[in-house]
Amino acid sequence: MIGQETREVERKIAAILKVLSDSPEPVGSRIISRRLKEHGIELGERGVRYHLKMMDERGFTNTKRNRDGRSITQPGLEELKSTLVCDKVGFVTDRLELLSYLTNLDLSEHTGYIPIDVSLFPKREFPRALEVMKSIFEAGLCASNLVAIATGGEKLGETMVPQGKIGFATVCSAVVSGSMLKAGIPVDSRFGGILQIRHHEPTRFVELIEYRGSTIDPFEIFIAGRMTSTIKAAENGDGKILASFQEIPLLSKAEAKAVLEKLITANLCNLAVMGNASEPVCEISVRLNKVGLVLPSGLNAIAATAETGIEVTSKAMSGVVDVGELRSFWSL
Repeated sequence: MIGQETREVERKIAAILKVLSDSPEPVGSRIISRRLKEHGIELGERGVRYHLKMMDERGFTNTKRNRDGRSITQPGLEELKSTLVCDKVGFVTDRLELLSYLTNLDLSEHTGYIPIDVSLFPKREFPRALEVMKSIFEAGLCASNLVAIATGGEKLGETMVPQGKIGFATVCSAVVSGSMLKAGIPVDSRFGGILQIRHHEPTRFVELIEYRGSTIDPFEIFIAGRMTSTIKAAENGDGKILASFQEIPLLSKAEAKAVLEKLITANLCNLAVMGNASEPVCEISVRLNKVGLVLPSGLNAIAATAETGIEVTSKAMSGVVDVGELRSFWSL
């Protein structure tokens, strides 16, 4: 019982840290309590103050004199990254399913909300980053060429852009699973990986991370490790890009093709590879009565900037935005 109580306390502390990390300014107990409730956690102002006191003692939070509210500290940020890791197993799958559910794109009207990936660049580096990304968008190696930009203090999806940074949103490939879900087609998102391109054609996966067993988005890992060669793939047709592997029921293949065609027409899908019944796709085996589907990541342009040494922080699956807020990369 004591162990369970301790675990519940740690969960609430982690939730409060997440609220603080998402806010650019100090936050008081009333606002924290309200935001926790939005995420299904019932904790009154008094309870929040009790937990904040513990967090102050651990050095996770601090408060300035004559100013209401708390801010998260660097130790608090580190704690947020590592806390309750066993609870985070399967986090990526849960996140994908949530974003798919939140996607309500009307393909006929080109309205609604779609999922995005968000990357943060130092303001001084952003013009150079745009130059690097041109070849990736031109080669169609991203999920879409629709993007959005925000400056310090503004929000993209769930990400608040810090001062001195530029936020750059790209369309997340989860827009496909979300659109299929809306059409009544269940999608099983299985892997995130590195897809080898030869002679401008996708051939095989050379690295894979299973979504269900991961606490971190695979694409963030591959970008940080500079394991891609997206620039070579774009310019020479031989390289390695980020891509996801999904499965759909065989009986829904015709409907799924129709959804993909609409997404391509709406400029929200590129380079999709759909296999045949129970046959391998890009050398990945497919389960019985399933069809494999390979989709390029929305973060391929970001991977290109990392390859050139540009400082960038990527946040995959960073919420949803109104599709009307996006514009063509070529309009920047």
